[in-house]
Amino acid sequence: MAKPQYWLIKSEPSVYAYAQLEKDGKTEWTGIRNFEARNNLRAMKPGDLCLYYHSNEDKALVGVARVLTLAGPDSTAPDEDWASVRVEAVAPLKQPVDLATVKATPALEEFPLVTRSRLSVAPVTAEHFKLVLKMAKTALPK
Repeated sequence: MAKPQYWLIKSEPSVYAYAQLEKDGKTEWTGIRNFEARNNLRAMKPGDLCLYYHSNEDKALVGVARVLTLAGPDSTAPDEDWASVRVEAVAPLKQPVDLATVKATPALEEFPLVTRSRLSVAPVTAEHFKLVLKMAKTALPK
């Protein structure tokens, strides 16, 4: 089995908070209307892990989600060329990592929240993923 890739996905907590994903168990990740983010969705594979970021209100990494499906059409945009994947909740971060902390961490200077702050779906390196989990004092369930 291929090693998982890592991603950053963003949602405003008032729109779809991580706690809602935990309650729902899984969801279709829809509504992405940026070509680069759409192409990132299309690059996702089942088993890939995502850092879940609350944008606007909280501005913090708050959880980990897992990609369940390859990208397909976005059900919220019939007859348009947008994509979605299904994701499931894996674990909340024990200690959310806020944007100020990310920006103040030299090892994260190339992290997408710093370099591509407007992009809602972005690839993350394995090193950055592991560092964020360490900062969040969170170990993923096996």
